[in-house]
Parts: sequence; structure tokens; C-alpha cells
Amino acid sequence: MSIVPVEKLFTAFNETADMMKDELSCTYLEALAETGENLFQGKILQDDLSEWTYKRLEKLYSEIKLAEFSKEEIRKAFQLAILKGMKENVQPNHQMTPDSVGMFIGYLVNKFVQQQSYRLLDPAVGTGNLLSTVLNHQLDKNIVSLGSEIDDILIKLAYVNANLQTHEVELFNQDTLEPLFIDPVDAVICDLPVGYYPNDIRAAGYEIHAKSGHTYAHHLFIEQSTNHTKDGGYLFFLIPNGMFESEQSVHLHEFIKEHVYIQGIVQLPLAMFKNKTAAKSILILQKKAPEVKPPKQALLVDLPKLSDGQAMNNILTRIDRWFEENKR
Repeated sequence: MSIVPVEKLFTAFNETADMMKDELSCTYLEALAETGENLFQGKILQDDLSEWTYKRLEKLYSEIKLAEFSKEEIRKAFQLAILKGMKENVQPNHQMTPDSVGMFIGYLVNKFVQQQSYRLLDPAVGTGNLLSTVLNHQLDKNIVSLGSEIDDILIKLAYVNANLQTHEVELFNQDTLEPLFIDPVDAVICDLPVGYYPNDIRAAGYEIHAKSGHTYAHHLFIEQSTNHTKDGGYLFFLIPNGMFESEQSVHLHEFIKEHVYIQGIVQLPLAMFKNKTAAKSILILQKKAPEVKPPKQALLVDLPKLSDGQAMNNILTRIDRWFEENKR
């Protein structure tokens, strides 16, 4: 029986990362970034490995030809290895966007963003999994993509992830809520980091900032993303379901009313989440522009279980109908 491509590639990532982790006395995720870069470059870049490890790595790398794998196979195999590494060293903000959600966001980006060439930003890019999932579902489009991430290891993984899939991505290793020196983009995707932003002085420069105490980082990410989006551009955010009912939501409501139109809210199936309080939705916004009119009525959808083919087909038909009525 032949080995499934994703399984074969994951095994190569996993075995080589495990070997390098022990040899270099680093974490699994750091070793994964190193081994991914070796595979991409086609050579072993570390010069402090034992002869046995070097020869073993050489043999394992020689058995993998990246050109034989699709971008999605590479992404899934690398994602599985990252998930393994995250289990070893769990941090709450390092949760990866589920594949099915990334694919659905990719579908929405395809529907709303009609240009053949455009600029796409993920301001909380993490390991690059959501960004590469969306890119892999934009067929025959010329996309300049950008990502920002404060965590050194995550952005190294995003860099390797993009290289392995041959995506051209410009990455910024910084706090996204500090000044972001990028040209405006046509679209933003973001699995919003939820929690309080500790830098009150920086937060005070935002319209949405709380009048006392820390401001929600996820609110600030929405404002920062909007500021870096072209007039008429689209923003797709994965948000906590209770975001508009929080004690700080009044400032968010004011900002949204002033600067963007809500195009839609897609509530994800509750079964996807461990408990109701962790449930999320996809918020779709369009930045105001003189030629942009609000939709006659926002697209409001409760997604069924994504494994329910018939129910999903009905929802996709509803979305198509909404586009015919609102996007002519």
C-alpha cells in the first residue's frame, strides 16, 4: 500500500526535526524551522551536527522531492508537525486556525475580492497556516501577500512555510499594533488574537482605546487593519461570538459605523468548539469609499457542520443568491 503524500512528508519533517532537536538542544518547533529550511534549500545548513546525524539527515532529505507534492500537501504536512510541536509547548495565543475555517475564509475571499491582482495582509500571521490556506484557494490570481507577527519562532515557521509552498510573502517581525510601515492592501484576513493589549500608551493612539485599563487587542487589530486597507477593500476577521456585547464594545461599534460597512457575519458551528464561550464567527467588513454602498441587507449565516454536504450546499446556494442581490 502506498503512503499518503501528506503522511510521507510529515514523517520526514517529524523525524528530521526530532533528530535536530536533540543534536542542537533546541525546541521541536525551532528544529522544525531548521529542517524545513534545509529541505527548501536542498542542503544541510547547520555546521555543528555530528557525522552520524549529518549522514542520516542527508539520506532522509534525498528521499523527499518537494516538486512531487502539491502546495496543499506541503501545507498540511508542515501544519501537522507544527501542531505536534505546539502540544509540547502550549501557549494560548499559538492556537492554529482549523483547516475547514481557513478554507471557508479562502472561499469568501474568492467571492468578495474580484481583482485578478491584489495585496493581501494577515496582521497576526503566526505560522502562516491561515495565509497559505487562503492563498492555495485563490486560483489563477496574482497576489502580493504580507504578514506581521511578534513571535520570533512563529514568524520563522511562517517564512519556511511560505518557502516550501513557493508563496511570495513579505514578513514583518514586530508588534502589529506599533506603527506598521506597509503600503495599503486590498484585503485583510486575520484570526484575531483575543485578550488585553498591555501597552496602554500605544493603545491611547487608537480611536477604539478603553478610557481606563487595558484595551482589547482584538479591537485594536480591527482598527489597525482598517487603517492599512485601501478604500473599498475587504476585511475578514475570525472573532469571538460575544465581541459586540463586551464592556468595551461601544467604542468598536462607533469605529465600525464611522469607517466600514458590515457585509456579513458567518457563525461557525458550535460543535467545532470545546464550549460555547469559545465559539467564533467570521466578520466580513468593507472599508467605506465614495463609490461603495452598504449591502441592502448583511449576509447572516449560521454554518452547519462542515461535514454535512447537503446542508453546506444549501448555504453556498444562499450565499450565491445574496451576491446576486447585493453585489451587482
